[in-house]
Amino acid sequence: MAIRKSTMQEQVGQAIAEIAPGDRPIVTLHSITGPSPWLMNGLGVIGQLFVKYYFITVTEQAVVFHKASRVSNRPKELLFAIPRTQAQTLISDIKRNTLWSSFRFHIPGEEKPTRINIARYWRAEMDQLVEALTGARAA
Repeated sequence: MAIRKSTMQEQVGQAIAEIAPGDRPIVTLHSITGPSPWLMNGLGVIGQLFVKYYFITVTEQAVVFHKASRVSNRPKELLFAIPRTQAQTLISDIKRNTLWSSFRFHIPGEEKPTRINIARYWRAEMDQLVEALTGARAA
């Protein structure tokens, strides 16, 4: 079970090396979808049915989404990869908060943008991701 951030990032880097050997990860973060994590935790097990866990990685060429294991925090299957130039237009509504920050990302195949929640532990990586995609710092 990966607990340390560096171990999780290393495992995601290995998964990316398998699918795109020439591409190099720039920043990787762990995220949770859905409404407020406070609300979902308040609903207990039922609330956990409505959230999905992802590793989002910005590489030199793309933005890559891996499904994340709920139990072991390991990357599972690759969900999709979007060219960085296209991903710049898919991120919006960036909110940097004390404990849980968020942004919206229009995931391919979804009707509306999905809210992506990032815990404080991963906030520095979120800032790097936002800057890599938008060229601006997260406010």
